[in-house]
Amino acid sequence: MDKIVTLSDGESTAELQKYLSSLKNDQLIAVITNGALKGKKVGTMIKGIFKGSPPCSTEGSNRRLLVYQHCIPLCESGDLQTEVAADIIGLLMLETHTLSGPSLAQLASLFVEAIKVGKMGSGKSLELFPTVLTALSACEALSYGKGELSGEEYKKQLINSLCSSRLFYLLLFFFLCFPHFRDVPLSPEELRFVVEKVLRMFTKLDLQEIPPLVYQLLLLSAKGCKKQVLDGIISYFKEQDVCQEEEQKHGDLDLEVQSIPQDQLRHVEGTAILHIVFAIRLDHELGREFLKSFKISYGDLCPFSVALLLSVARIQRYEEQVFDLLKVAIIKSFKDEQLQQGSKFLQDLLPGHCSVAQMILDTVRNSVFGWDHVTQGLVQLGFFLMDTFGPKNGPFGKTTEGSATIARTPTQQACKLGGQVLLQGFKVHEPIRGEILEQVLNRLVTKTASPVNHYLDLFSDIVVSAPMILLESSSKVTETFDHLSYLPLATVQGLLKAVQPLLKVSMSLKDALILVLRKAMFSSQLDGRKSAVTGFLLLLKNFKVLGSLASSQCSQAIQVDVHSRYNSAANEAFCLEILSSLRRCLGQQADVRLMLYEGFYDVLRRNSQLASSIMQTLSSQMKRYYEPEQDLLPPVKLEPCITALGDQVYLQEPLAHLVSCTVHCLLWLQNMRRSSNPNMGDSDDDEEEEEEEGYQSELQTILESMTRRMIKSELEDFELDKSAEFSMGSSVGVKNNIYAVLVMGVYEVLMEYNFITANYSKSCFEDLMELFNRYHKLSEILKEKSGKGRVPSNKTPRSLLSLGFISTLLSVLFRDSTQSRQEALSVLRSSGEFVRYAVNVAVQKIQQLEETGHTDGPDGHNTDRTFRFLCDMTSVLMWRYTNIPSVVEDAGKKEKRSSLSHLCLEGLLRIFTACQQRYPDKMAQLLSTMGNTCVLLKLQFSFDRQQRALFTQLSGGDEEFNSKEAQLLVSILSVLSRQLKPSSQQFDQMITWTVKICKETSFEDSAFSKGLLTLLFNLHVLYKSPVSLLLELCQDIHSQLGDIDQDVDVEKQSHFATVNTKTSTTAAVSLLVLSQVDRVLDEVDWLIARKKSQTVADKSGEATQTAGQQDPIEKAVTLQLGTLLTALNELVQTALLPGTCTITLLRELTRTYSILTTLVKYYIQVCSSQHGALPARFEKLVKLSGSHLTPQCYSFITYAQVQPPTLQFYKLVPTKLLRETKAIPNLIFSIEQYEKYLITLSKKSKVNLMQYMKLSTSRDFRINTATLDAALQEHDETQEVTEETQEPKQKKRKQ
Repeated sequence: MDKIVTLSDGESTAELQKYLSSLKNDQLIAVITNGALKGKKVGTMIKGIFKGSPPCSTEGSNRRLLVYQHCIPLCESGDLQTEVAADIIGLLMLETHTLSGPSLAQLASLFVEAIKVGKMGSGKSLELFPTVLTALSACEALSYGKGELSGEEYKKQLINSLCSSRLFYLLLFFFLCFPHFRDVPLSPEELRFVVEKVLRMFTKLDLQEIPPLVYQLLLLSAKGCKKQVLDGIISYFKEQDVCQEEEQKHGDLDLEVQSIPQDQLRHVEGTAILHIVFAIRLDHELGREFLKSFKISYGDLCPFSVALLLSVARIQRYEEQVFDLLKVAIIKSFKDEQLQQGSKFLQDLLPGHCSVAQMILDTVRNSVFGWDHVTQGLVQLGFFLMDTFGPKNGPFGKTTEGSATIARTPTQQACKLGGQVLLQGFKVHEPIRGEILEQVLNRLVTKTASPVNHYLDLFSDIVVSAPMILLESSSKVTETFDHLSYLPLATVQGLLKAVQPLLKVSMSLKDALILVLRKAMFSSQLDGRKSAVTGFLLLLKNFKVLGSLASSQCSQAIQVDVHSRYNSAANEAFCLEILSSLRRCLGQQADVRLMLYEGFYDVLRRNSQLASSIMQTLSSQMKRYYEPEQDLLPPVKLEPCITALGDQVYLQEPLAHLVSCTVHCLLWLQNMRRSSNPNMGDSDDDEEEEEEEGYQSELQTILESMTRRMIKSELEDFELDKSAEFSMGSSVGVKNNIYAVLVMGVYEVLMEYNFITANYSKSCFEDLMELFNRYHKLSEILKEKSGKGRVPSNKTPRSLLSLGFISTLLSVLFRDSTQSRQEALSVLRSSGEFVRYAVNVAVQKIQQLEETGHTDGPDGHNTDRTFRFLCDMTSVLMWRYTNIPSVVEDAGKKEKRSSLSHLCLEGLLRIFTACQQRYPDKMAQLLSTMGNTCVLLKLQFSFDRQQRALFTQLSGGDEEFNSKEAQLLVSILSVLSRQLKPSSQQFDQMITWTVKICKETSFEDSAFSKGLLTLLFNLHVLYKSPVSLLLELCQDIHSQLGDIDQDVDVEKQSHFATVNTKTSTTAAVSLLVLSQVDRVLDEVDWLIARKKSQTVADKSGEATQTAGQQDPIEKAVTLQLGTLLTALNELVQTALLPGTCTITLLRELTRTYSILTTLVKYYIQVCSSQHGALPARFEKLVKLSGSHLTPQCYSFITYAQVQPPTLQFYKLVPTKLLRETKAIPNLIFSIEQYEKYLITLSKKSKVNLMQYMKLSTSRDFRINTATLDAALQEHDETQEVTEETQEPKQKKRKQ
C-alpha cells in the first residue's frame, strides 16, 4: 500500500502501471481491504490505483472495474468507519464517468442483484447507483443477450427489473436510494412507471411507513408526474377513510380488532398533509397542479383532500383560490342535490350523490387528532360561508323574514353549513374558541345594515352547548352589551335571548347588562329605548320568583344545569326593581308603550308573583283614558291618545293594546286562581288575596261599564260618522283614522272579553253582537272613505283578537252541538257578517304567522300553543267546507265577494303552507288531527275529501263552476302532495287521479287549467321524466291553435281535455309547457356537463366503455333530447299568439340548439381521446334536428316577423322592448354554431353528419314572394312577365 502511494506521488506513471500489473487481483483486493480497515491513506491509495490504470487500456479498465466491484460490498459490510466509507464512495463517484460501457453495465447489474438478494444492508454505496445509471444512459451501444441495446434502453431494462423485485428489497431500495434517485435522468415514461410502482406499494405497507414514502415521492415529483403523485396519495387516504367508515358501521356485528386504528390513521394523515403543504411551499407548480385537479370536478373531494385544501389555504398566495374553489364546490354540490331530489329521472340514472357538506363536517371531526394546521382554515371557511351566503337585505332595505330552522335553497344550506363548521369547531378545539366568539360578536355589532339572524343562531347554539366555557370570555360579551342601544331591535332581541343562560350564572354579566339597559332607557334614539324595554322584559320572563304559579309555558325558558347562587327572594327584588324602571316607559312614544303591553302578559305568565305590581301599573294607566262618569259617552278619552307636532298628528297611546293587555292579564289571573288551591289560614296570603280581588273586581267593573257604554255610543260620539274626513293627506283625516283604528280595536277586545266571561249566556252574546255591529259599521265607513282617495288605502288594521280566541270561536260557531249552548250560539250564528268576520280574522292571523313566524296577542310567540290552535282550526275549517255545500251561500256570489266556503279553503291553504314552512316536522301531526291516527291513511282521506269537492265543482257545468274555489282546491292538493313519498301507493293514486282530471275535464278557465297542469307536472317529475307528457301537450296545443301555414289542416287530437280552444289561446298553458321544457333542458345540460367532467378526469386512464355499448347517461340524454325535439317540432308549427309566447319559444329553441352544440362538443372530445364509433342514437338525433326541426324553425321565424302583434300584446310588451329583442338573431346564431361543430365532429368521427342538414336560409336579404307577386300583378295585369317573377320562389327553402 505504501509503495502504491509513493509511486502515485511521483511524476512517472510508468513505474506505477508496471507495479500494479505485477500484482494479482487477490493481492490488490487484499491491499485495498487492509488499507480501508486501517483507514489510513486509503483514499490516496485508490487515487493511485486509478492513476496507474488508464481507462483506454483493457487492463486498466478491468482493474478499475475490479476496484468498484470490491469497494461496493466492502462499504456495505459495516466493517469500515463511516468517514472512510464516505471517502471511498466519493472517489468512486468522481471516476464513474471514465468507466467503459460494459463495465458500467456490469456495475449496474451488480447493484440490482445486490438489492434483489438483500445485500445492501446499510445502503451507504447506493449513493453511487444514480451516478452509474447516469453514466450508463450516455453510452451509445451495449451488448445485451445476443443483440445490442443503447445505454438508455439498458437503463430502462434495469429499472424495470428493479421495480419487479420482491417487496422487502424494493422497499429497501426506495427508502435508501430514493434521496439520490431523483438525480437520475429519467424519461417521462420511466418516471411514470416508477411512481405507479411506488403508489401501488402503499396498500401493502404499514401505516407508519407511509409518511416517509410520501415525502420521497414529493421530492421525486420535482422531475414530473405531479398530478399522478398527488392523486395517488389522496386516493390512498380516501380508500383508507372508506374502509375505516365501513368498519365503524359494522362495528357492532364484527367484534374483531380494527385493521386500521382510527387515531393512528388520523395522525398519519396529518403528517402526510404537513409533508404535502411543505412541498407546495417550495414548488408552486405542484400547488397549481393540486388546485387544478379539483377545479374540474368536486367529485374527487374527500375529507382528506378538504383538510389538505384548508392547510394549503394558510399559504397566502393560495388562500383566495382555495376558498373560491370550496365555495363553488359547496354551492354546486347543494344545487346538484336539489336537482336530483326534484327529479325521479336523475335519481334513477345517478342513485348516489357526493355530499361536500358531509366531507367538510367529517374533516371537522377528524381534526381532533392534532390537526392544528387545519383548524385555522376551518374557522376561515365557516365565516367565509356565513358572510357570503348569509341572508341579504330585500328591496328598499327590508329584510325578508324566513324560517330560521329550515334551509331550503342551496344558498341557505351553504350558510347553515358555515354555522355547523364553526359550532362543531368551537366544541372540539379549545384554542380557536376565543377567536370564533370574538368574530361572531364583532359581526353582530358591525353588520347593522344587513341581517344577522344566522350569527344570532350560531351564538345561541354556542351558549347552549357550552355556557360555562363562555363565562371565561364574559368580558367580550360585556363589551358587546355596550353597543346595545345602537343596534337594530331584532339584533338586540336575538342577542339578549341567547345570553339568558349566562345571566343566570353570572352576577357580573347581569349587573353589566342592567347598567347598559338603564342608560338605554334614556337614549335619544327610539330604537335604543325599545331595546331597553326588550331587555328588561326578557329578564323578567327568565328570573323566577318564589311562589309563582306553575304554568306549562315556563318550560319555554332556556335552562342551564349549573348551581345558581341566586335565590328566588333576590330575584323578586331584582324583578320589582326592573318593573319600576319599566313604568317610566308609559310616558314615552307609542312604539315603546306597545312593546311593554305586548310583553306584560308573558311576564305575568312566567312570574305570577309580580301580578300585583303589573296589574296596578295597567290599572292606573287605563284610568287615565277611562271616563269614570257612568252617564257620559263615550267611556274612553281619545284626545289624550294622540299628540301633534306642527301639522303632523301622531299616536301617543295605543289604547286598544292597553285594554287588550289588561283583559288578557286579568283573565289569566282569574283562570289560574280558580285552578289553584291556595293555603287557607295564612294572614299574609289572605291580605294578598284581598288586595288582588280588589283590583280584579275594580277592573271587571271598568270593563263591564265600557262594554255597556260602548254599545250605547254612536259613531258621532267619537266624531267618526259618515261625514267625517278620512283622507291621509290632511291632519284631520290622519286623526280620524287613528281614532277609528283605536275604537275598532277596543270593540274587538271587548268582544273577546265578553265572549270568554259570558259562559254562553244569550244576553251576553247579544251584547257581543251589538259591539260587532258597531265595529262592522265603522269598518265599512273606513273602507268606503279610504277607497275614494287618490292615495291607496292602507291594509285593514291587524285584528286584536287572540289566535286562541279565534280558534275557540270557530269551533263553537261551526261544530259545537252542546244542547244547552244552542240558544246562545244561535245569536252569533244568525249573523252571516259575524261568521265571515271570524273566518277573515283567522285567515289574517295565519298569514301573519306564515310571514313572521308569530302572531300578535297572548301566546303568539309560544310555538306549541300556536300549533295546537292551528290543528283545531284545520279540523273546524275542513269540517265546515266538506259538510256545508257552497251552493247554499248565494249571498256571497251576488255581492261579488268571497263566499264562506272560499274563505275556509283559503284558511286551510294558508294553514298548510304556514305549517310546512314553520313546523315542517309536525305536518303529519297536523293532518292526523282530522280524525285518523294513521298519517298515510289520513293523508289519503284528506285527498279524497278535496277530490270529491273538486269533482262536485267540475260536474256542475260551467254555470256553477267556481274558478277561485277550484284553484284553491288544486293549491291545497299541491301542498299536501309534497307530504307523500313518491314510492307510496297513495302517490300513485294521486298521479292517476290528477291525470284523469286533466284528461277528462274541459273548463274554459285558463288559471284553473294552469294550476291543474302545474300539479300534474310537479307530481309527474317525481314519478318519471315528463318529456312524453310535454309531447302530448304540444300536440294538443298545435291541434287547438292551428298551423302557421293556414293551408295545412292539423290532425284533430286531444290527449288532455283541459287544453281547449279557450285555455290554449291564452298564454298561461303555453308558457307553462315552455317552462317545463326549460326544466328538462336544465337536467340534460347538467348531465352533459357531468359527463364532460368525467371524460376530462378519465382522459389519462383507459376507456372503460365497451365497443357497441352506449353509456347509460349518454343514452338517456339522447332519448330525452329526441322526444323534446319532437315536442318542439310541434310547437314551431303552431300559430302561437304573437308576444310573450313567441319570444319564449324562440329562447327555448335557442337554448335547445346550444345544448345540442354542447353534446356535439362532448362527442368531439370523446373522439379525440377514444377512437370509437358514434352511437346510432346520436346520429338519429342529428337527423331529427337537421331534417325536421331546423327547417321548421326558419319557417317559424318568418311567421313571427310577419304576424302583427295584437293590441293586448302592445299593452303588455312595449314596442321598444319588441324592437330591441334579440331572440331571432340568437336562434339563428345557435343553429349556425351547431352546424359548425357538426362539421368538426364529422371530420373527427369519419361519419358524414352534415348529410342530414339542409342549407340555411340567408337572413340578410329575403324576397317575400307573395308580396312581390301582388305588387307586380297590380302594376300590370296584362303583362305575361308575371310568370317570370315567380322565380324567387325556387330560392325559398322553408321545407
